[in-house]
Amino acid sequence: MPVEQGRVSEPVPATTIIGADVGGTYARLGWATLRPGEPIRINGFRRYACAEHPSLAAILQDYASGLRAYPALPPVGRVVVAIAGLLEGDRLLNTNLAWPVSLAATRRESGLGELELINDFVAVAQAIPHVARDALHPLSGDPAHDHGSPALVLGPGTGLGVALRLENSQPPVLASEGGHAALSAGNALELDVLRMLLQRHGHVDCERILSGPGLMTLHACLCERAGVAPRWQTPAELVQAARSADDPLALASIRAFCAWLGSVTGDLALTFGARSVYLTGGITGHLAPWLHEGGFQQRFLAKGALSSALQRVPVWRIDDGELGVLGALAWHADTSGRSRIPTGETL
Repeated sequence: MPVEQGRVSEPVPATTIIGADVGGTYARLGWATLRPGEPIRINGFRRYACAEHPSLAAILQDYASGLRAYPALPPVGRVVVAIAGLLEGDRLLNTNLAWPVSLAATRRESGLGELELINDFVAVAQAIPHVARDALHPLSGDPAHDHGSPALVLGPGTGLGVALRLENSQPPVLASEGGHAALSAGNALELDVLRMLLQRHGHVDCERILSGPGLMTLHACLCERAGVAPRWQTPAELVQAARSADDPLALASIRAFCAWLGSVTGDLALTFGARSVYLTGGITGHLAPWLHEGGFQQRFLAKGALSSALQRVPVWRIDDGELGVLGALAWHADTSGRSRIPTGETL
């Protein structure tokens, strides 16, 4: 046994932690056996279609029951669920989920009492130091500046997630609602789109355009601007049309999206004084050819007198479908022993 300060100390026992990344469409789960000083390795990764299950508890219970196939596995010590929303009392406020979420009911019905809910993008930011190097694809700046802090993490999905990772800080991640900041225009096309949207909405925020649903909103605006009807109903259809050169407006929409995302990313990098930037989310993988085409980088750097400062900031696109699960597990590894998030605060 190890000796500590003149006395015999017991070794820290290994525990099994379940990590979950829950979105409006899918829930992704995995488990890890956490041992001090060892890297986090995700096992048993599985994806659930949320609409096919009656509750979050049902998904967690089903996944936990599958761990019986590992008889030598240490007992499950905790479940950490990364999920978007606001915890008000016992209930999670999130309009994009397939079902309501009660923290107490989820604990009771799943049979997993040691259960935590954390903000989904806090989890993503928590995962950054654990991402494999081959999952990082440079978009701008000097890749030699590795994991500089503050690190801006953002990703378009159902909305636009934004968080900041800080070194030697408690907590290590600052959650943000930057996706709801007002969207600004940088050229005539974007001004036209904003005029259209301002006629329909009192506030046009960044995720109105820079998200999965926002990509389709942008495409509809470009079609309206051109006097034609939209041909595509989903981002997948739009991306396929752009790849096959079947519709010039589909290609124009995606290029406009990537450029606008670059502009907003540059604004946020300046706002937070970021020394590194990480772009995440499944939609960025689908748009990878256009993100690396140059429009994103050009608009990221187009900040007048401060362009030279952003030239030194490395920007990476992360290609890792298990990032949310990894972040949930990393959050537990990094913050175990701290108190739960108080009710009424953003998760």
